Amino acid sequence: MTATALPAERLQDEEMLVIRESARLMGKSLEPGPVIREMLHLISEFLGLNRGRVVLRQPGGGDYAIRHAYGLTTDEIERGVYRPGDGVTGRVLQSGETAIVQDIDNDPHYLARAVDRGRLPNETVSFIALPLRSDGEVLGLLGVHRIRGRARALADDLRLLEIIATLITQVLKLNEHVAKQTARLEHENRELKWALERGSPQQASLGIVGESPALRHALRQIEQVAKTDATVLLLGESGTGKELFARALHLSSPRRDQPFVKVNCGAIPENLFESELFGYEKGAFTGASAARAGYFEQAGGGTLFLDEIGDLPLSMQVKLLRVLQEKSLQRVGSRRETPIDVRIVAATNLDLQQQVAAGQFRLDLYYRLNIIPIRLPALRERREDIRPLVRHQLNLISQSYQRNVGLTPEAMERLADYPWPGNIRQLRNVLERLVLLAEGATVSALDVERVIRSEAAPPPTPPAAFSPPPATGNVRPYLPAQSHDRAQIEQALAQTHGNKSRAAQLLGLTLRQLNYRIKRLNMT
Repeated sequence: MTATALPAERLQDEEMLVIRESARLMGKSLEPGPVIREMLHLISEFLGLNRGRVVLRQPGGGDYAIRHAYGLTTDEIERGVYRPGDGVTGRVLQSGETAIVQDIDNDPHYLARAVDRGRLPNETVSFIALPLRSDGEVLGLLGVHRIRGRARALADDLRLLEIIATLITQVLKLNEHVAKQTARLEHENRELKWALERGSPQQASLGIVGESPALRHALRQIEQVAKTDATVLLLGESGTGKELFARALHLSSPRRDQPFVKVNCGAIPENLFESELFGYEKGAFTGASAARAGYFEQAGGGTLFLDEIGDLPLSMQVKLLRVLQEKSLQRVGSRRETPIDVRIVAATNLDLQQQVAAGQFRLDLYYRLNIIPIRLPALRERREDIRPLVRHQLNLISQSYQRNVGLTPEAMERLADYPWPGNIRQLRNVLERLVLLAEGATVSALDVERVIRSEAAPPPTPPAAFSPPPATGNVRPYLPAQSHDRAQIEQALAQTHGNKSRAAQLLGLTLRQLNYRIKRLNMT
């Protein structure tokens, strides 16, 4: 516009019109492009602040560029790229301070990068750049040209431009907020659709209960790799349900109708590993009165779940690696190669990279197993799942023991607040104890508190008859598979009323070691 003098009343009216129309635009749409461009149009047409442009950081960070403009050609917009500190625009972006160039022809810092001087009026032209600030952060700037010989005071233009800059900042922030919310809702809708179509029925039947984002992420990874034969490594703390996830993977795969064989690598004595995994021929060693297929052959066509793979002895790691590479094995006492067709799912609660660094796990085997690593969340990372898990487990336990036991709201709150360092396994054990020890039909918060406190108590000292060999530090002593006979195990189970966890403590064994001995002795 030309520098025509206008009455003060008219200038104030037009200023209010610009502000009112800008606010109306914000209420009509949050799309930054058309809203900001129309604001720049208003201040140009009514107030003579021409060739407005909004400079913002380019996607991916780094340089800034003109993203919205009025009165600039496409070529001029494309030339408007700036680095922090680069010219007047770059200095405002860097400092966050307003810049006023009284005469663009006499300021060495004015670059004239976007608009050639020849396209501007042949008189003194000013340039005003205001930062767009939000929570101490400079998002970009608002820049305009101004004819210096104007009846309207510079202070009035600055005051209005500050209002417009604030409105533009609000448009940008609101648009960013809406975009984040929209992305979050779209993600939740996709997750919910996936859970409804694929996950929920199978989850419930397998005991995988919950709808937390961390759990859904792990289940989606299981779903993605189930149709392949890729080796999967389940990572997570003890008690996070690795076997349930391994079964879910098997049942979701084309191998679902074939065997699912679980091997507890931490429960098999080292001298029996090879014969247990690969089998043996008749006469291979004393007591081998008949040939026996190992776990690999038993899982033929199906899935072999190697639980606690980090406990596998180094001597066996070499042989396991060979089997995985060659896809064939030799039974103990045989020279014949037997081809195998199994899908390997391994699991561990150890950091295998640390084990490799410590020389306790082979790097080549780690790479062979770590093809598809899936991390299972700890219960404290999915606290919103605790209540449904409690209800699910309580129902299963009540049915198993033919009891009808409920929880008071306060008892449920106490269970939901507990950090569960032992994860789902610990939760199940606590609920089982609460059901068995309940004197009435309802478990109180005091009952829960009493049982939880007992979780932290040290295990009872084993009786003399069952005292294991002394251990040094925290290392459990080596016990051969024949360390306890049927009578000792039956006596321990009788003393603990069939509670295998407590019986294992009495015998100085882990629960896995006890289960292995029960299986070896064919005890029901």
